[in-house]
This record gives sequence, C-alpha cells and structure tokens, in this order.
Amino acid sequence: MFVVLSASRALFAVYYFERIRPVEGFGWMFLYGLRMDAIVVCTALILPVALLAAGGNAVKFRSAWRLYFCVAVLLVTTMELLSISFINEYDARPNRLFIENLVPNAELRATIWADYKYVLLGIGVVLSGALWFCWRLSGAFATRVTTWRKRRQVAVALVAMVVLVWGIRGVDHRPLNVSSAFFSTDRLVNELSLNSSYSAAYAAYRRRHESSPIKLYGKMEEQEIVDRVRKYMVEEPPCFKSKEIPFLRRQPARVQRKRAANVVLILEESLGAMFCGCLGGLPLTPNLDRLSKEGLLFRQMYSTGTRTVRGMEATISGFLPTPGRSVVKLERSQSGFFTVAQMLKGHGYATDFVYGGESHFDNMRAFLLGNGFENVMDQTTFQSPEFHGTWGVSDEDLMREANASFVAHGEQPFFALILSTSNHTPFEFPEGRIDLYEQPQATRNNSVKYADHAIGELFRMARQEAYFRDTIWIIVADHNMKTFGDDLIPIDKFHIPALIIGPGFTPGTYDKVASQVDLMPTVLPLLGLGFEHPMLGRDVLSLPDDAPGRAVMQQFDTHALMVGDRVVVHQPLTEPLQFDYADRRLVPAKLDRDFELDGLAHALVPWVLYSQSRHRLPK
Repeated sequence: MFVVLSASRALFAVYYFERIRPVEGFGWMFLYGLRMDAIVVCTALILPVALLAAGGNAVKFRSAWRLYFCVAVLLVTTMELLSISFINEYDARPNRLFIENLVPNAELRATIWADYKYVLLGIGVVLSGALWFCWRLSGAFATRVTTWRKRRQVAVALVAMVVLVWGIRGVDHRPLNVSSAFFSTDRLVNELSLNSSYSAAYAAYRRRHESSPIKLYGKMEEQEIVDRVRKYMVEEPPCFKSKEIPFLRRQPARVQRKRAANVVLILEESLGAMFCGCLGGLPLTPNLDRLSKEGLLFRQMYSTGTRTVRGMEATISGFLPTPGRSVVKLERSQSGFFTVAQMLKGHGYATDFVYGGESHFDNMRAFLLGNGFENVMDQTTFQSPEFHGTWGVSDEDLMREANASFVAHGEQPFFALILSTSNHTPFEFPEGRIDLYEQPQATRNNSVKYADHAIGELFRMARQEAYFRDTIWIIVADHNMKTFGDDLIPIDKFHIPALIIGPGFTPGTYDKVASQVDLMPTVLPLLGLGFEHPMLGRDVLSLPDDAPGRAVMQQFDTHALMVGDRVVVHQPLTEPLQFDYADRRLVPAKLDRDFELDGLAHALVPWVLYSQSRHRLPK
C-alpha cells in the first residue's frame, strides 16, 4: 500500500509539475503524504492483528488473509486510479461529490462512459495485473507463516495493536484528520498530500452530519426563506441583485482614506459577559474595561453557538448556525465559501490566522487556507515560546507573534484573525503574570483575567508601532462558557462581550440586541473601500432608529431567533414556542405566526445557502 500510494503521489506531482512548481516547499507533500498513508495502512491491519490478539490461528486462515490483503491493496489501487480523472476535473481528491456519485443515475452513467470509457478500460487492465501480482506475492509470504505459542502471539499482537492505533490517531493532542495534511495555501498541493482512500472515507463520514433542517423544523419555499431573512437586513429589495447569490449586496465606503485600514479580529475563547466588568460582570477584565471607553461597546451581543467554529463562521463568514456541524468542518465549504479574508485578499490585503494551538483542530486549517487565508501561524511556527500548555502556547506568546506579523506587513494592509486558547480547561497559564482573583491558580476566573492581561499586552505593543493608527480592532468572544440553564435555550449564556476600536468609531455603546454576524458589516464601510459580499449580518450604525435588534442562537438542535425582547424557539419535530425575554429569563408568550415563520426562515436559510453553494462571491 505504501508503494502504491507513494508512487501515485509522485506520478501526480510529475503530471501537475508546472502548476505546483511555483509553490514554495511543495516537496513537503511527500512527507505529509506518508503520514496520511499510514492511517490507511494501519486501518487495514487492525482487523487481522485484532484476531491474532484474540488467539486466532494464523496458519489455518492464511488463505483468507491472502484474499483479505489482496482485496485491501486492490481497493487502494482502485481509488488512486479513479482519482486521475477526478483530480483533473475538480482539483481535489475524491470527496463528497465523489461519494454522491458512487451510485449514479442513468444520465450520469451514460456521461461517465462517454467521457471516460478508455480510462475505465485502462483501469480494468491495470487492476487485473495488480490483482495477479498481489496474489502471487502474498502466496510467497503465506508459505512462510508459522505457528507461535499462544502467549507469545497474543503479547506481540497486543503491542502491534497499540502501534496501529497510534498510526491511525497520531500522538498529538488532537486526532489526525484531513486538515492535518494541509500545509500550503495551494489547494492542489494540499490535496496531493492526501490519498484518495482516506479522503473518500473521510468525506463519507462527514456527509452523515450534513442533513437538511427541514426534517427537524418544517418546510418553507426557498423564495419565502430568502424574503423573510432579507426583511431583517433592512435593505431595499433592489440592493439584492443576484438570484444565484441571494444575499449579495454592496456596502459603499462611508469614509475616504489615503490607505485602506487594517482589521484585526481577536476571537476570545469562552469569554462570557458575566466575566466582564464593563458589562456588569465580575471584575476580571480590567484591560477590556479600559479599552471599552475607547470604542464601540456592544452591550447586548449574542454568540450564534457554543463552539469556537460557530464563532468563527459567524464573524469571518457572516454565516448563521445550523443544527448540524459548522461549515468550518463540512465538505462543500472547504473552498469557494465566503470569508472576509477571501474578499479583502482580492483588494490587496495580507491575510493571517494566528493561533496558539494546533490549527488542524476542528478542521480550521483546511477551511481557512481554502477560503482566503494566506498565512496560518500556529504553535508549530512559534519560535521559543515562553509557555506551552495542553492547548498550545500562552496568550502572551500568541499576542507577541501576532504583533511581529503585523509589523512585518509594512505598508501593506492586512486582515488578521487571532484565536486565543488560554481561557480553556485545564486553565494553564504562566505564573506571576496577574494578581490571582482566587486560589488555586488553575481556575476559570483566573484564566479569564490572564486572557485579559494578554489583550492588554497586545495593545501595549501595538501602540508603539506605525500600523496601530491605521487599524480597526474587533474584540469578541467565540462563545460563552458551558451553556447551561433551566430555559429551553439559556439566552443569558449566549451573552458575550464585543468591542470595536479604531479610526471612524466614536466611543460609546450600542444597546440593542446584536449578533456576531453584524460585526464585519459594521466595520467594512469604514475601511475606505466599497465591498460586495453575501454576509447575513447588518451594519448596526446605519440601521433606522426604530429597527429592532436581532440575534440568532443555536444550541444542539434547538434554534432561537431573538428580535428585541421577543424570542421564537424551534425544536426538532415539535411545535415552535414563543417567549418574551425579561430579567434574563424566557417568559412564555402567545405565538405570533408571522414571527414564527421568520424564525423558521432563519433556521433554514444556512442550509439553503450551504447545500447549493450560494454563500460566496461572484465568479
């Protein structure tokens, strides 16, 4: 298998050499490829080794093992051969589209045969030869099989099982996945680092998480879904001019600048409003409290979900949550999906992701590299960090790396996403940096205070640099801590801090309900450029005075639309419910049918956009 997979990768590299030659360090794909190939090889070995560990007779079943290994090698070879036309067509290893077409309809079968009949015939010839060769080779090995004493056999097999599990999972903090092979901003190089057996299997696994919320919440015509969500955009219908991209609209610049402004988005891990003094919480964020007096503080900002990737998709893509997995993880959004980085890159911006942990966690690396981020910096790229914990380097190391990156951009405008890690269990951070709020050191409250300390350090460094005067800063939590509570959906646990600081933003507060998806549309008009984008958020500074605030929240399969103090909640396969939000509790209210349909539209629109690839920029 290793020989087949490495040879296939080498042949693809030769075939696409003119395309991959300009990519710096493309040769690393062979090393990354070997690691991904090991997953497939170890998976193939698990079953026979497990049977040997259980005391199975190797001699008695050696003919069965011959057949098993021949079929395994044949399947791997088949996948590599089938990839020739697929990669040529889609610049990707077999993925979700490949899985969907495994059982093609009559029209597709006819098309495949018409376009690829000679390729298919060639594959058949090669596979026949491969099967003959494998059978002969395995026969030579099978004759050498001997019987060991049972105790020795079981002991060796158990050790082998441990090695195989390591080969499949890896030894890093997070299990290996497709994103583990992505090291380049070039999509094709990353795809060649994979092998087709693994990529197809991973796509099949992920596909089961992609199901329409219509099955959970109810049906609605697509046009009605779009119209009802557009109503909350407070835009005149002529502003939405694309049928293919229903929320594509233009935001003109409200200011003129000699140089386009930089944007730094700091996504803070698990920072709920209850920890922030400026929002009436605990006195754990003195730096954020001071900064809140310099910019626009959102007093009623709500996260869209309860995971980091939800905060990521909301802030950088302006995308609403679904009951399934975040688009950061889903197959259709791994390239060509809208992000602010993708849009700003087209205007000459450098685009950075700075993270103190392992960037392949939650498939972030693959999603970001595939959608506009040029530079991904994580713990593997940090030079001599002062502190390293379970989740990676400390937030201070993170902020130092970010500041150095910003300085290095010189006069080029940049967009950066910084994702913090220190405020996460087991709450590890350097000693002696803060006056502890409580004992012992490793508590949630102390880690919040340390994360706030790191924010202060970043601003202390930035104020000394030339880029600071041209930079708009967004500080927002990805989500709150664990969302528990008695209410059907604990809205107070979705309450998070959000602050925008920079040229064009007058210090003050925004007191209406707002969502993470509103942050970028509020910032873009003040960069000095006009933009077209499909984000579902709103520029809160241009809303009419009587426009109510809006937020969307998803907790597992429960979806909530909050408009002002009214909340409509959809749960799977049950009637929707309506509430008034008062004193941080949900108070049952009479169901308004029109409002309920608005909530249903907000629950369904992400799937419509994702499944039809309609959340993107024009081609």
